[in-house]
Parts: sequence; C-alpha cells; structure tokens
Amino acid sequence: MSPEILTVAMFVTLIAAITLGHPLAYTLAAVATLFGLIDNGGDVGAIFNMFANNTWGLMNNYVLVAIPLFILMAQLLDRSKVADELFETLFVVLGGLKGGLGLAVVVVCTVFAATTGIIGASVVAMGLLATPALMKKGYQKEMSAGIICAAGTLGILIPPSIMMVVYGGLTGMKETSVGNLFAGAIFPGLLLASLYFGYILIRCNINPQLGPPISKEEASKWTMAKKIRLTLKSLIPPMALILAVMGTILAGVATPTEAAGLGAFGALVLAAVNGKLNWTVLKESAHATMSTTAMVMMLFIGGKFFSTVFLSMGGGDVVADVLVGSGMNRWVVLLIMMSIVFLMGMFIDWAAILLVTVPIFMPIAMELDFNPLWFSILLCVNLQTSFLTPPFGYALFYFKGVAPEGYTMGHIYRGIMPFVLLQLIGLVILAIFPSLVTWLPGIFFGS
Repeated sequence: MSPEILTVAMFVTLIAAITLGHPLAYTLAAVATLFGLIDNGGDVGAIFNMFANNTWGLMNNYVLVAIPLFILMAQLLDRSKVADELFETLFVVLGGLKGGLGLAVVVVCTVFAATTGIIGASVVAMGLLATPALMKKGYQKEMSAGIICAAGTLGILIPPSIMMVVYGGLTGMKETSVGNLFAGAIFPGLLLASLYFGYILIRCNINPQLGPPISKEEASKWTMAKKIRLTLKSLIPPMALILAVMGTILAGVATPTEAAGLGAFGALVLAAVNGKLNWTVLKESAHATMSTTAMVMMLFIGGKFFSTVFLSMGGGDVVADVLVGSGMNRWVVLLIMMSIVFLMGMFIDWAAILLVTVPIFMPIAMELDFNPLWFSILLCVNLQTSFLTPPFGYALFYFKGVAPEGYTMGHIYRGIMPFVLLQLIGLVILAIFPSLVTWLPGIFFGS
C-alpha cells in the first residue's frame, strides 16, 4: 500500500477513534500498532521492538523528570492559598477601576502561571475564588467567564510550563531546549496577559455595566501606604519562588529538572509558612501528582509511538511533499500548519497534538528556514487556544464545574470568543516580530 493512502487512512482512523470517545493515549498506540502491522506485513516482533525502544527512550529522558516535580509544585501551591491572598489584595488595589476585579484576576493568574504550569489548578482556583466576587459586584456573566478561562490558560505558556518540558524532551534539539523555550515564552506570555488586560480595561470603560468598579466608600477604606504594603506582602512569596525556579535556569545555575526540584521544595515551604502543610495536603498533592504524571506519560508513550510509526511508513515525507513540494510561499505553508494545529485543538488534547505534529512540522519549518525556537513558540501559543475553543476546550469545562448556579455553557462560549481572538492577534504579533521570542534566549543562552 502506498504511503499516501496509508497516511490518509491513518489520520481518518485516528479521528474516528477519538470521535467514538476512546482514551486518547491508548487510541494513539492502537492506531500506530494497526498501521505499523499493515506497513511491515504483519511483523509483530518488529512492532513490539519499536514500541519497547520508544518507551525505554522516554523513560531514560532526564528532562522529563521535571514533569512530576513541576506538577507537585503546582499541587502544593494550589493548597497553600497563595493565589487567595494575592487576589484579596488586588481586589482592594484595582477594584476602584472599571473592570478592576477582572484586571485583578489577570494579574493573579499571570503570577500564578509563573509558579505553576497546570491549567486545571488555575481555572478551578480562580473560578472558586473570583467568580462569587465578580457576581456580587455585578459583572456580566460572559465577561467573568471569559476572563477566568482565558487568564487561567496562561499557565500552559508562561514558564515554568509542562508543555515546554514536553516539547523540549520531544525535539532533543539545542535550539529548542527547555531553557531556551522557557526564556522564549516569557515575553509571549506577558504579551497575551497585556492584551487581556487592555481589552478588559477598554471594554469596561466603554461599557461600565460589563465590569463596574467597587464603591468609592469601599475603596476609600484603604490608604495608599496600606495598599502598597499589602501588595508587597502578597507578592513577595510567589515572586521569590519564581526567582528560585526561573532565575536559576536563566542564570545557568541549574537545569530545568534541578530547578523543578527546587520549586517543589519552595512550594512546600510556602505551604508551611501559610499554615497549610499537613498530612492531608501532602497525601492529596502526591496522589494528584501521581495521577497527572501517569496521564501525561501515557499520552507521551502513545503519541511518540504514533509519530514513530507514521514517520517510518513515509507519512512525514507525504506531508512535506504536499506543503513544501507544492511551491507555495513559505508563509502560506506556515499559515496552513498553524491552521491545522488550531483546528486540532478544538478536538484533541494539547499533548497529543504536540506529539503528532512536532515530528512532522519541525523538519518542514527547518527546510523553510524558519527559526526553530520561534516556530516552536508560535506552535505553543497556538496550542493555548485549544483550552478555550469549543467544543472540547478543557478550561471551559473546568470553569463550568465550579461556576455558581446560573452560568450556562452559552455564557461561557460567548465569553471566551473575544479572548480567542486576542490569542490569535498575539500569534500574529509574534509572527511579525520574532525578536519577542528570540531576544531573551539570546541574552541568556546566546541562542
């Protein structure tokens, strides 16, 4: 059977299996096994050897040790209530502005994103913490849902990010090492946070009913000196943790894996300082870390096996011939690749998209003379939309699970649409100004 037919059939089978609701990790491995056997004439031994070698290679990847450590850090921070104290402070500091509470959510999520890379933790924590306050102050439901869902997804992009660790472990390239990816993602993450901030500020000043400020009486209870003192007090602990993790990586003092261990220890200390460290917290954090790590690694194994089989049967060459061999302008090819990733994000988990597309698209990007780090960050920013785009945006379901009564999926879907557009605008800005991605890695690593 020709590689062209196998390529089309493999993707059609994968889409059909996902549509039927089968677990993604096992679906990827099963489809890979089926088409691997078809391609090699039913040689079970060869397929088994390929699967075993892939799995062994992943288990030997030192970079991936950072995944459970960063997840543990996120779980401990979620239970240490660092975000709660910061939001309560910013509630006072920014609440007097139109849309001020929404701005507070964006700031808290940005800081929280820089200490953890778990979307579920950010969206659920802010959904429980901020939604009642936003409702009490009269914020429009769509605006509230959009702010929390969009700002909560910053954690997958702003380092330390689990997605960047997976990406760096997947490519194994110096240009796309975890350190370079972390440095390259800082400005894009802050760019998206700034776009959200500006949008909320402008929309709520045009139409104050979307996000009214707190009353003047309530705002006047706090002097400027007290506001500054409260802000510093609530910001110092998370900023110290960010410095411990990102500072050691960017300074070249520690590898991402070592920094992840330092971050987990720092989160443990913060939980103890806040009086939240006990046996229950440790047990729940460890259990959640184990479950999440197992899920990520199973996706990694299934996705890696799928991409290996796909490339071995010539699927990568087929896609490259269609995109590169067609003679299209390289920017058109980039647009097509980004459109494929965006559409896949509506239906498939980000980890599976990375594992399927990166081995195919990265060689094409290199052949088209795109900077590999810049291309990688574009792809990761694009993948952030997968958490917001219906019908299967995870952030939407996380928020719906904790939203107060009265929030419908209609409110949530309408609320996130402007923020998806802002993410795409951010993607275009990064495409036009690649130095936003490449400048910081060049400073720290000479990349």
